[in-house]
Amino acid sequence: MNAGQLAEMAARLCGERSGGNYVPDDAAITHDAAGLRMFDAPIVGVASAGDEYFTEFRQKNIIGEHFATPGEWLRSARSVVSMFFPKTARVKDSCASSLKWPSAEWLHARIEGQAFINETMERAKAAIEAEGYEAVIPSQDRRFFSVSAKARDELPGVNFSSSWSERHVAFVCGLGTFGLSKGLITRSGVAGRFGSIVTSLDLPPTPRGYDGVYDWCTMCGACARNCPANAISPDEGKNHFPCSAFLDETRKRFAPRYGCGKCQVKVPCQDHPPSIA
Repeated sequence: MNAGQLAEMAARLCGERSGGNYVPDDAAITHDAAGLRMFDAPIVGVASAGDEYFTEFRQKNIIGEHFATPGEWLRSARSVVSMFFPKTARVKDSCASSLKWPSAEWLHARIEGQAFINETMERAKAAIEAEGYEAVIPSQDRRFFSVSAKARDELPGVNFSSSWSERHVAFVCGLGTFGLSKGLITRSGVAGRFGSIVTSLDLPPTPRGYDGVYDWCTMCGACARNCPANAISPDEGKNHFPCSAFLDETRKRFAPRYGCGKCQVKVPCQDHPPSIA
């Protein structure tokens, strides 16, 4: 089992019309969303479980002491595998058609799409275990937690953080660098979602084609101009509080779904890193 085989398996699942990557007719919010393919084939990156970045993330000015390192998720950890699932052109175009509210296609990709990614990561975990190795999906593990605007009692002062950050992990795995909106700009752009696995399988790390955290962002400010919540500033970056408040509004309007994504479309980094295009 290697990273290429995991990527091939995930790509195959993305293409199966009977699988979770297509919106069933009876679940579609609108007629146009029926049969929607939400994600293109993912890109995959690998990092050593002992990469020094994972220890550095525990610093309070990066993530904090609540971040669990790969070895804390799995004692036998040797590698971390990260996958980025780019949203299809149809999903991105639908979101870009209006900068006020999320489109039906985007909402499906956010909720049903996340369920598909969770299922895909479970299939990848099972494939690794079938080869005799151990594996954990941190974001689906019972020990995982996230903190929103209301901090947990045991984590005073911690907001909008979690014990495992898919974006930070993807950065370490060589998939891309952060943007002004705090999204991760990958070689397939910023519009997509992530999944990751910690495993005892020893895989060669993916070379990082960058040095700095923001190397692939030109700081053009397009995401800030798109934001309906005015949550992104070219000078100060993203303020999670107005972003979260707007997501709450979409949750009320589109329950049980929610989402936005305006900072990921109609921007130079939508489909690729503008600084290396």
